[in-house]
Order: sequence, then structure tokens, then C-alpha cells
Amino acid sequence: MTEKTSVAVLYGGRSTEHEVSVHSAQTVCRLLRQSGKYDVTEIFIDRRGYWFLQKQCGPLSPDDRPVTPVISSKGSLLLPEEGVFLKPEIYFPVLHGTNGEDGTMQGLLETLDVAYVGCGVTASAMAMDKEVAKVAAWKKGIPVLPYKKISRGESYDKASLENWAAQTGYPLFVKPVRLGSSVGVTKVKSVSQLHRAIEFALRFDTDALIEQGVESPREVFCALLGEGTTLRSSLCGELKTPCGEFFDYQAKYITEGGCETRVPADLPPQMQQEIRQYSEVIFKALRCSGLARVDFLIGKDGKLWFSEINTIPGLSETSLYPQLFEASGLSYSQVLDELISLARHTWKSRRSLSVERAG
Repeated sequence: MTEKTSVAVLYGGRSTEHEVSVHSAQTVCRLLRQSGKYDVTEIFIDRRGYWFLQKQCGPLSPDDRPVTPVISSKGSLLLPEEGVFLKPEIYFPVLHGTNGEDGTMQGLLETLDVAYVGCGVTASAMAMDKEVAKVAAWKKGIPVLPYKKISRGESYDKASLENWAAQTGYPLFVKPVRLGSSVGVTKVKSVSQLHRAIEFALRFDTDALIEQGVESPREVFCALLGEGTTLRSSLCGELKTPCGEFFDYQAKYITEGGCETRVPADLPPQMQQEIRQYSEVIFKALRCSGLARVDFLIGKDGKLWFSEINTIPGLSETSLYPQLFEASGLSYSQVLDELISLARHTWKSRRSLSVERAG
């Protein structure tokens, strides 16, 4: 009988996307258990940053046991009240947004010297920063929308920004630089809304992006799996937004029918191929590995624009990432198997690097 691989799934976290993370992790944990290949350890991280071992993935409950990440030959997780160590072979972060998708958790996992699913520290941090991702795409010749950045605590020339906005044209989108799930995003239709939208975005991040809007855009997506020569891109999907001004948090997660997708997208073969190629270029430029979803906008004039990249996209069964690969002929369970296999390979490669000074 083949021995099962032990996998610790991390979810929740100190993030505005806390609930979304738990929802994604419930699907991941269930599918891993159903496969019969894995022993799953469910680790819930609360909004304070404390870790808990759960019997079943979900919100915090009285039965949850405190657990602490440690550096020890006995294991990387300690149940302090019992003096028991756990030693998962693979960690699977399902942590959306800050303190999970931005390189901070990846840094901790590398300090613990454990194998983990997904992008490394540098890739996670760069992809999470919308401005850095834009610059990386632009340097590779991929079209990006004009934008300005405002930082908290720094004064800015309001008249100059208003002139830029007028020349660029409304609507504009104001958003936190390092956040996902459309949290803190405002569609700005006039100058009277501009500065209030900036203040709102800066409630969630230290930097805000003011970006040119695209009139009645089509929002399209491509999923990626692997790294280097094994990297593959999915067929493209398209979002339909029947309610609201744009695809905000309410439409994504609360409003019934707020999220309607078409997978695969109704796109000409040439544009489909261009989106997939651009997605792979961005993935490699940011040094990503494992998984990501790249988002684009298509204007009424047919022009294509890079929007953003998500290195831990939604992972519930109804999320775009698994849907895109299902449409491409790869089941969700197969995707999870590949991610875990790649995590082990990446960890072994990292451990093979010398830490001794040459000579």
C-alpha cells in the first residue's frame, strides 16, 4: 500500500480576504482527502495571526488546538499544550491577499525549511504589487493602462493629478496597490469623487493606484500551472457582470448571480493564443512557479490590456482557476497532484544550493 503524503493546508489569515481563503481551503482539503493520496492537516490562522489545528476546515471553533510554527528536527509544527510535534511533508498556503499571498508566508515557510505549494518569496511579493507587475509586463512589451501612484503620508499635487485625470479621461479606477478581491476599489466618474476614492484605497494599503478605465471592457483570464519548461497555460475564460458598476467584492462573493463566467471564452483563436502567450511571459518575468491566474481587459476597440496577476487565485470549485483547467482537459484533482509534486521538486532544488562560501 502506497504511503500517503502529509499536507498541511494553511487558510484564513490576517487579511481582508479571510473568509474567501477559508472558502477556497474547504474545497482543497475535501478534494485532497477524497483522493486517498494525502493525510491532510488543516491549519486555521485567525485575524490576529494565531495558528490553530482544526479537525475540519472552517471558522474558528472551541475544539481547535493552538499550534506554533517552529524550527526543529522533530517537526515544523508544535502543539504547545501537548508537547507534540507535527511534521507535514508539504505546506499548501491557501491564503489570499496580504500576509499570505505577498511573500510574507513564503518567507516563513522557507525559514522553516519546508516544501510549499506555489510561488516563492520574490515572485509572490512582485506579483502582489500591482505597479511592479505592470512594470514587468510593460518591459516585456505587453500593453498596460496609464496610471499614477499615491502613497500614504506623502503630500501630492492635487491640481496636477486632476489635470492628468482630465486628460486621461474618466472613468478611472482607484485601488490599493497590494490587495485582491476588489477590496478598496472605486470606479471614479468625475473629479468630485477622485480624492475621496484615494483616501478610501489608502485605508487598506500604504499605496493607491489611479488607473485609466476601459469603457465597457471584457474581462478575460488565463490560468497557469508549472514552471520553466513544464509551464502550461489554460484556455481563456471570460467574466460576465450582470449587476453593479464593475466586478467588485459584492458581485464576486455576496450577490447571487453576481459572478457569471464563460469558460472557455468566446474569443478569436489568434487573441486566445496572444493572451496565453502574454500570460506565460508575465509568469516567467515575475519568476513565478506553481500556479497563478492572469487577468486582462479587452476594450470596445479590441485593444488588449494586462490587468493583474494572482499567485493564489480563488480555489473553490466554482472559482475561475479550476474551471479554466477543467475546460483545458485537466481535472481539479490532477491540478492539485501536480502542484504538490512541484512543491516537493522545488524544495529539493532549493536545498541543493550551497550555503557555504566558495573557496
